[in-house]
Amino acid sequence: MNQSPEQLTSVDNRHADDGLYIANISRRDFLKDLALAGFVLAAGFPALVMADETASPADPQKYGADGMPHGWVDNPLVFVAIAADGAVTIVCHRSEMGQGVRTSLPMVVADEMEADWARVQVQQAPGDEVRYGNQDTDGSRSMRHFFLPMRRVGAAARQMLETAAAARWRVAVEEVRAEQHHVVHPASGRTLSYGELAKAAAKLPVPARDSLRLKKTADFRYIGKGRQGVYDGEAIVSGRAQYGIDTRLKDMLYAVVARPPVFGGKLASYDAGEALKVPGVLKVVELPSSPPPAAFNPLGGVAVIARNTWAAIQGRRALKIEWDNGPHAGYDSSAYKLELEKAARAPGKVVRNQGDVDTALQTAAKRVEAEYYLPHLAQSPMEPPAATARIVKGHCEVWACTQAPQLSRDSVAKWLKLPEDKVTVHVTLLGGGFGRKSKPDYVVEAALLSQAMNGKPVKLTWTREDDLRHSYFHTVSVERLEAGLDAQGQPQAWLHRTVAPSISSTFGPDSKHQMPVELGMGVINIPFAIPHLRIENPEAEAHTRIGWFRSVSNIPHAFAVQSFVAELAAAAGRDPKDYLLELIGPPRRIDPRSLGDSWNHGESPELYPVDTGRLRRVTETAAREAGWGRELSKGRGLGIAAHYSFVTYIAVVVEVVIDEAGKLSVPRIDIAVDCGPQVNPERIRSQLEGACIMGLSLATLGEISFKAGAVEQDNFHAYLLTRMDDAPREIRVHLLPAADFDTPLGGVGEPGVPPIAPALCNAIFAATGQRIRQLPIRDQLRKD
Repeated sequence: MNQSPEQLTSVDNRHADDGLYIANISRRDFLKDLALAGFVLAAGFPALVMADETASPADPQKYGADGMPHGWVDNPLVFVAIAADGAVTIVCHRSEMGQGVRTSLPMVVADEMEADWARVQVQQAPGDEVRYGNQDTDGSRSMRHFFLPMRRVGAAARQMLETAAAARWRVAVEEVRAEQHHVVHPASGRTLSYGELAKAAAKLPVPARDSLRLKKTADFRYIGKGRQGVYDGEAIVSGRAQYGIDTRLKDMLYAVVARPPVFGGKLASYDAGEALKVPGVLKVVELPSSPPPAAFNPLGGVAVIARNTWAAIQGRRALKIEWDNGPHAGYDSSAYKLELEKAARAPGKVVRNQGDVDTALQTAAKRVEAEYYLPHLAQSPMEPPAATARIVKGHCEVWACTQAPQLSRDSVAKWLKLPEDKVTVHVTLLGGGFGRKSKPDYVVEAALLSQAMNGKPVKLTWTREDDLRHSYFHTVSVERLEAGLDAQGQPQAWLHRTVAPSISSTFGPDSKHQMPVELGMGVINIPFAIPHLRIENPEAEAHTRIGWFRSVSNIPHAFAVQSFVAELAAAAGRDPKDYLLELIGPPRRIDPRSLGDSWNHGESPELYPVDTGRLRRVTETAAREAGWGRELSKGRGLGIAAHYSFVTYIAVVVEVVIDEAGKLSVPRIDIAVDCGPQVNPERIRSQLEGACIMGLSLATLGEISFKAGAVEQDNFHAYLLTRMDDAPREIRVHLLPAADFDTPLGGVGEPGVPPIAPALCNAIFAATGQRIRQLPIRDQLRKD
C-alpha cells in the first residue's frame, strides 16, 4: 500500500435527502439467534489443542495440515456444544461455497460422537485460525486435512459423555456405550440423554489424543453412506440462505467503486459533482491505488456511497474520471499470444531433464509437434464479491463471502491499523468462489469505506461487471510439445515447454517463471514411461493480476499433455486409450521428488506417491463404463483423458456429436475418480458433476481478453457459460472404492475440471478428424 487509510479524500453530499432509503432486516439479530449462549459442553473450557504438537523439531519439513498456517485443531470444546435440551451444535470452520463442507465436516463429528444428525445444528466459525486451525478453503483440502481431526473431536466428545454417564451410575466406563444421542448401560437398561450429561461432561478433562477410541468402519452411521442431504439445502432452495451479498445491518449504507480500467493504473483526476446530484448518493471517497505487484491490496479508485446500491451505481456512472493507465495500457491478448508462442519456440529454463532429448528427437523415426493455447479465464462466481463492514469503538466487524476469513482479518487489521483482536470476520455462505474469494481486497475496501463514514456499516457490492473486469484472472498459457517416436510408434523423446505468467507475479515484480507449485500441476510430475524427457519453462511477463482458479495450472497442462498423447496415438495409428495406458506404464509408486516435484500438493511423498496403478485403474474404469470401442455413427466420437491433481486420480470419457453444420453437443460424460476414502459420496458426485459442466464451459466458451490494457468482457452475454440446453444430457460418475478409511484422502473439489477439455477435444477429433489446439472452441467447428 502506498497511502494510508487516513489519507483518503472524500466529498460529502450535504444536500442528499431523497427519501430513497430501503428498509432492511437486521442481520445482527439474525446472528444473535446463532450464538452459543446457553450451551453447556463448551462453557468454561477455552483451552486449545493446537497443531504440530507431534512434529519433531529435527524435521522442519511439514506436510498436509501441519504445513498450513495454524495447522489443525481437534479440541471438542472448540467445535462442539450441547444444550440442556440435547441439541448439538457443531462448528464448521471452513467456508461453504457449494462443495458441501458445512454438511460433510460436521457429519464426521456427529458420526464419531454418536449424535443424531436430526438434532445437529451447524454454526459457522468466524475467522480465527488460532482457535480453529487453518481456514483457507482452497486447494481441495478441507476433508483431506480435517477428516482425522474431526473424527478425534467427535470421539473425544463421545468418550466424555460416556465417562460422565459411568460416573453417574457408578459403573466402569467400559460397561456403557454412546448410542444415537444417548449413553446406555446395557446391563441395567439405564439410559441418559446427551442433554442430561452435557453439564457433567463439560467438567471432565479432554481425553488424551492417544486414548481416543475411533469407530470401526463397520460402525459408521453417516461416513461413507452419502445419505445426509445438504445441511443448507432447504434454506438455499427456499431463498432463506444468507450470502455475503444478502447482508443487512441497521442504518447500513451501500457502496460501489470505480476502479482503474487497466491493471497498474491510477487516478489522475475526478469530478464528483454530477454523482453527488444523484438522489440517494451521500458521499464520494477516493481510495488509494496499489501499484504492482498488487498482492491482495485493493486496486484503488473512487467509491460512491449511497442509501442503496442502485443509487451508488447511478452515482458511479455520473463520475467524471481521468485515469493514468500506467505500464500495462498496451496489453493486447492477440499480440501477447504471439509473444508466448515465440517464447515457447525457443529454449527456456530447464526444470526437469532425463536422458538425451535432443539426440532422441533427431534420430526418431517420426517427430510430432504441437502447440496449445488457453486464454485468461475468470472465476465468475454467481455471487460476485461482497462485504459489509462496521467500526464501533475501535472494533471492526466484517461480514463477507470469503474463502480466507483469517487472511481477511489480518488484512483489515493492517489497513485500519488495528490489533488483530479488534477485527471480527463473519463468514457467510458463498455463492461460488473458485479461488476468487481467497483474496481479501474487497473486504478491505468495505472496511476502508466504513472508516470513511465514521464507522457506519457500509456494504460494498462488486457488480458482475466489476468482477469480470477486475478479477485475479487464471493465467494465459502456450504449451509446446515435441515427441520423437520409434518405428513402433512409441515415444522415445518428450519435450514440453510451458509458458504462462505466474501467480507469483501478483506478489513480486520480477516473477517471470512458473513456481514449483504451478509446475507440479501436471507438467513436471507426469509419470509417463519415456526414456528421454525434458521440461522447460521460458519466461512470461504478467500484465494483469494472476490468481488461483479452480484446478489452477492443471487446466492448461492437462489440456496440452492429454491432447498431445491422443495426437501421438493418431500418429502411431493406435487406439488412444490403449496408447495412454502404455504411456502410463505398469503399476508403480513413484516418489514425486524423483520427478523433480518438490511440492507434491503439499503432501508427504511417502504417504502420497504418484501411483500409476491408480491412474491406470480410473482410465480403465472410465473407458469400460463409457463403452469404449463401441461402434458409433458418423459425426459421433469418444475422447479420453486422465489426470492426477490434488493427490486424486481422475479419468474422463466424453462422447460428442457434431452435426453437419458443425454444431457440437455432448450426450454423455463418464468420469471415474479415485480419491481414496469417500466420506460423503453424494457430495463427491455433485462436485464431479459440477466439474464436468465447468470444464465443458471453459473449453467451449470461456475467454477473458484484453484490448488497450482493459478486459473486453463485462457480463455473461460476453463471458459465456454453458447453459442448460448445451449441458451434457448424462453425466455418469464412477467412484472407485478405497481399501479402508485409514487410506490417505485425496482432494475432490478441483480435480474433476482438468481432464474435461482434452477429453472433449479428443472426442471431436475422433468424430471429425479436426484437432482443436486453441481454447475456447467456440465456432471452430462451424461449416459456414
